Amino acid sequence: MRLKVANAGWARWTPVNAAAIGMHLVGGAALLRANRDRVADQRGVAAQTAAKLVLTGAALAVTGYSRALGKKLRVADGVPVEGGTTPEESTPPEIAHVQRQLDVCQWLIPALTGGISLLTALAGEQQRPGQQSSGMFGKPAQWLHRGA
Repeated sequence: MRLKVANAGWARWTPVNAAAIGMHLVGGAALLRANRDRVADQRGVAAQTAAKLVLTGAALAVTGYSRALGKKLRVADGVPVEGGTTPEESTPPEIAHVQRQLDVCQWLIPALTGGISLLTALAGEQQRPGQQSSGMFGKPAQWLHRGA
C-alpha cells in the first residue's frame, strides 16, 4: 500500500515537474541567446555557462532516470516495503535495489539543482557593471600581453 501511495504522489507531480523543466530550458535558452556576446567576451562567463549546462544536463538525466525507476516500482504494486524508497527485509531484492537507486536520485536532484542555483547567483554577480567592464576589457588586455 505504501508503494502505491508514493507512486500516486509521484505520478501527480510528473506533469508539474515536466512543465518546470520545459520552462527552465526555454528560459535558459532565451537568456543564453540574449547574453551570447557577454558569454563570448567576458572572462569567466563561458566557463560558468558551461558548468551550468553540465549541471543542468546531469539534473535532467537523474530526473529522467528517477522517473524510469518510479515506473519500475509502479509495476511492483503490492510488494511489501517500508516506504517509497525504503525496502523491508521481505522486499524482493530487485525491488529493493530499485528503491535504493531512487533514494540516491532523490538526494542527487536537489544537490544538482542547488549547484545550478549557486551558478545562477554567480552569473548575477558577473552581470554587475564593474564585473562586465573588467571581464570584457581584461580579455583583450590578456591577448595583447600574450602577444608581446
